Amino acid sequence: MAKGDDIQERLIDFPVSIIQLTTKFPKTLAGKHIAGQILRSGTSPAPNYAEARSAESSNDFIHKLKIALKELNETAVWLQIIIRSKMLPIEECIDLQKECDELCRIISTIVKTSQKRRKK
Repeated sequence: MAKGDDIQERLIDFPVSIIQLTTKFPKTLAGKHIAGQILRSGTSPAPNYAEARSAESSNDFIHKLKIALKELNETAVWLQIIIRSKMLPIEECIDLQKECDELCRIISTIVKTSQKRRKK
């Protein structure tokens, strides 16, 4: 397995879980709105990470990773909104919330490490 493949696999599994979660949303105006929002933010980190892996420069790599991180952060907020509004039972979201937090920490660490390397 190439360096970064394990993270990419997790980033692909994450939106699959987001997609499965959105099928459980209520068919209300709020349910449809939040489903659309979390689908957009929750499915974009994986392709952004894939683009980063084939970046043309270290600046491009860092930029694309930061986009993936922004989308993960947005997804984390949507998950908090879903939980606090009781739109879905907490049991439906807690593992996804944990994975989102872990992915945020991983991507953030990669960004920081890459920025330090770039400055050397």
